[in-house]
Amino acid sequence: MKQIPAFIKTIINSYSVLFFSQNRVLGIILLLVSFFNPVSGFAGLGCVIFSLLLTKPLKQNSEDHRIGTYNFNSLLLGIAFGAFFQVNLMFVCWLLIACFMVVLATVIISKRMGKPGLPMLSLPFILVFWLVLLASNSIFNTGILQKSSSLLEEIYTGPGNLAGAEGYLATALPKLLSLFFRSLSAVLFQHNIIAGILIATGMLIHSRIAFSLLIISFLAACGFNSITHTYPEGISYYHLGANLMMGAMAIGSFFTIPSLRSYLLAVLCIPAGFVLINALTTLMALHALPIFSLPFCVLNISLLYFLMLIGFQPKLQLTTVQYYSPEKNLYHVLNLQNRLNDLKYIRLSLPFMGYWTVSQGYNGAITHKGEWGQALDFVITDDEQKTFKYPGTLPEHFYCFNKPVLACGDGIVELVVNHVEDNDIGEENLKENWGNTVVIRHAEGLYSKLSHLKKNSVKVKPGDTVKQGDLLGFCGNSGRSPEPHLHFQLQATPYIGSKTLSYPFAYYFNKKKNQNCIESYTVPNENELISNPETNASLKKAFDLQPGFVAKLTAENGIIEDWEVFKDALNQSYIYSKTTGAVAYFINNGTMFYFTSFYGDKTSLLYCFYLAAYKVIFNDTAYIQANDEFPVPLTDNKILLWLQDFIAPFYRFISIKYKSGIQVKKMGLNIVSKQYQEIAGTTVPLAESTVFVDHGSLQAFVININGKPIEAQWSTEN
Repeated sequence: MKQIPAFIKTIINSYSVLFFSQNRVLGIILLLVSFFNPVSGFAGLGCVIFSLLLTKPLKQNSEDHRIGTYNFNSLLLGIAFGAFFQVNLMFVCWLLIACFMVVLATVIISKRMGKPGLPMLSLPFILVFWLVLLASNSIFNTGILQKSSSLLEEIYTGPGNLAGAEGYLATALPKLLSLFFRSLSAVLFQHNIIAGILIATGMLIHSRIAFSLLIISFLAACGFNSITHTYPEGISYYHLGANLMMGAMAIGSFFTIPSLRSYLLAVLCIPAGFVLINALTTLMALHALPIFSLPFCVLNISLLYFLMLIGFQPKLQLTTVQYYSPEKNLYHVLNLQNRLNDLKYIRLSLPFMGYWTVSQGYNGAITHKGEWGQALDFVITDDEQKTFKYPGTLPEHFYCFNKPVLACGDGIVELVVNHVEDNDIGEENLKENWGNTVVIRHAEGLYSKLSHLKKNSVKVKPGDTVKQGDLLGFCGNSGRSPEPHLHFQLQATPYIGSKTLSYPFAYYFNKKKNQNCIESYTVPNENELISNPETNASLKKAFDLQPGFVAKLTAENGIIEDWEVFKDALNQSYIYSKTTGAVAYFINNGTMFYFTSFYGDKTSLLYCFYLAAYKVIFNDTAYIQANDEFPVPLTDNKILLWLQDFIAPFYRFISIKYKSGIQVKKMGLNIVSKQYQEIAGTTVPLAESTVFVDHGSLQAFVININGKPIEAQWSTEN
């Protein structure tokens, strides 16, 4: 019995995925609209159920099966059968045979095109239905009879005359609006204004971004035709909907992250669509075949392949994680593009202990120029910004001389120079320019180089494995170094003298006006006073949530939730609430703990903890604060969120902020945080929370959301 709701949901998804959605409301609307032509409605639904029964035993990708990937081409086949052919016994027979062929074609094409990461779109339906049409038009009798209708005339011949209004709506509505709704209905092989209105309503509920692109592409197509007069009698509403509007919506909001450039690309697809519609109509007319949505398929697959070939473009990004919602795709990328640096970069730390000053930064005025410009020089300074104590005539007078130099990350030692003499102050060794040096390979194409070390101080040799923070040697004055300092650079090759590479340090403290600010995944600037972050052992231990960690949360109102920590196939850690099914992904990098995403029941205690401990820095200094942003859809103001959705690709006026700090108490530590919303510069408080930590473990948390306090106690056996 439990499988019935899942089966029904998959059927609804098979309808909504026609418009690149998983919205249930849109799916139900499309299901109902398909029955405006009862034969098409029953044939489409029957094909979906038949294809589900066929694909389930094949044990294909369960996620693709759930979202309807293997079924929507069968749905199109059933709807098209009902629109094209008269009902008789052979209608049912050939429909089942054709549906079986579509399932085969779907599996084959999806597997072959999936390897380079390309979608199959409606290609299986087009190819199989062409075969059916060719068979029905052959000299041999298949027993199925084609209908004759104005819609079919539109599909076969392309542009058509839209005169002859459709009832009251056709006369009451402006001609352009009537054409818009008919174009939407044509995706389901209809020419019905009411059907178009219902589909438009479902699209608006599903996505404001996708809906806006449907309107923009429709107006662009009509405007382009009025300029070029390609279709003097007007564009076929079938090609407007199934090819031009759907093509622009798909490439502008589904396959790419919505942005100004994705919208421009969508508009540029319109004239390209005109060319494809005309060319393919002429070509397929030789065989008396309609082109259906072939222009849409050719254009989107070609553009996707082109974008893959040119690689990552920050202003026109391909959608890598698909949530079947342009808004979710966009907000997810916006929220994580600066928060998931832990997954983008290898975590590198500063190569020293304590506070050092950047004496020469990237593209410095002394030696960091050209291809060797992305390098850093470090020294130790006193309160008067001097690098030495009086008289400063010997290397030993300089504060950084003979100080430990550490590995910035895990790796293997590639090269060591250890024999170069240290210079007298003011002199330079230009022959052995880099002096004593250690080169470490952290990954293929990423090497760190530390130079000007003290003679015979290097403690490692080529081939040694080092861990982050291991002692490599001591700071010296060898090579081109008039006074003791440490030269550090990242490079793509293991050789001394290699070109430098711009690459950030993961986390470090930047001392400004006697206060530490934590910097994340950036490069320090010249004259900045920096150090590696100090961590509080109790905080670090409390948030060391390893796979297998289990906890029971008990709220004051008697609600109990059981949590467990897991890792997914991509090695990403998450907390799973066995009670509510909610999931919260997180990262613990040794310096801080932060959540990356939440899915599921927002009434669960896990969601409350997600809000309260969204970002925690493992440092108990009172003025160190963690600042971050939540995803925009977290707002409770749905009207404002809808308004934001329409312009989100270009401008965001809503942001939801998070701020936390540590309070040291006699009985442990308190993580105090605030969550607030900024709307067009106006700040609105959302919640306040406290997480209690004692003896290296989480004890409880309290959160006040809109005046409603929620308190939960932790208990754990491990």
